[in-house]
Amino acid sequence: MMLASLRLRLHETFVRWALRTRPPEPVPIILTQRRVYVLPTRAGLAYAAALGVILLGAMNYNLSLGHALVFLLAGLGIVAILHTFRNLVQISLSPGRCEPVFAGSPAQFSLILENRRPDARTSLRLWIGDQDAVEVDIDARASKVATLGYPATRRGWLPMPRVTVETTWPLGLVRAWSYAAPELMCLVYPAPAAKAPPLPWSGDSARGTTRDGRGADDFSGMRKHQVSDAPRHVAWKAVARQHDGPLLTKLFAGASAQQIWLDWNELPATADGEQRLSILARWMLDADAAGLAWGLRLPALQLAPDNGQEQLAAGLRALALHNDGAR
Repeated sequence: MMLASLRLRLHETFVRWALRTRPPEPVPIILTQRRVYVLPTRAGLAYAAALGVILLGAMNYNLSLGHALVFLLAGLGIVAILHTFRNLVQISLSPGRCEPVFAGSPAQFSLILENRRPDARTSLRLWIGDQDAVEVDIDARASKVATLGYPATRRGWLPMPRVTVETTWPLGLVRAWSYAAPELMCLVYPAPAAKAPPLPWSGDSARGTTRDGRGADDFSGMRKHQVSDAPRHVAWKAVARQHDGPLLTKLFAGASAQQIWLDWNELPATADGEQRLSILARWMLDADAAGLAWGLRLPALQLAPDNGQEQLAAGLRALALHNDGAR
């Protein structure tokens, strides 16, 4: 355990030195010669050991062809070191996009890799932390987008962790690698509650308009009941005429329909702050799926009632950054 901890500390010290600057780095990040490192792989060490054995045999038996073979293979290994190094050096990295995600889902960070040289870059591998590597090839004077996943465990802003870029092309005898720390943030929404109370219809929380005109003026038909539907819109008479039939909701055509307020103070008193945010996130998704206009009341923020994707994004952003500084 102590040895593993010591190795980890030494590795982190080397990485901080290798980055040459405090993260996040200014962009574009260019992998210059001074920040690309090369070491033999296990296959490279085995290759060198095999050359040593062949050389000893050639010297022992005075075999001229054995010496020639050793020198030829040694030259091949030296050329492989040069090509592996050139396959990585002078690549430019720039941050791309990262769409918001819910806590518990992996954040998808996009990096733009640009090759400004007239030769292609082959078999580049990129990864974050202990996540699976992504392999990309970049054509001559072209660019490629690499998307790297990383677990988003808590709400708020998630900065992109340090990225490792490596290659063992063309022979796998040596490994060239570098580190980069681009400035890219991912907004993490609170995870929607798996079980939440029904949407708040009581009091003054149910009034306004929906985006599909399901109002309270003229009856226009019925559909299958959804959890977010108001109890007063359930077709109880139609249900009573059926023994085992599904619940049905009455639809109305008109200007006035339901609009609700999602209020922090209306949540169960036993729920803590994070549980309340999860319930509010579930309510927002349910209200949006039902086509309702909804507003949000938080201790330090109020969002006017509306509907649509912009309203949903604004509400989830407010939840993600609640008590977390600027919005």
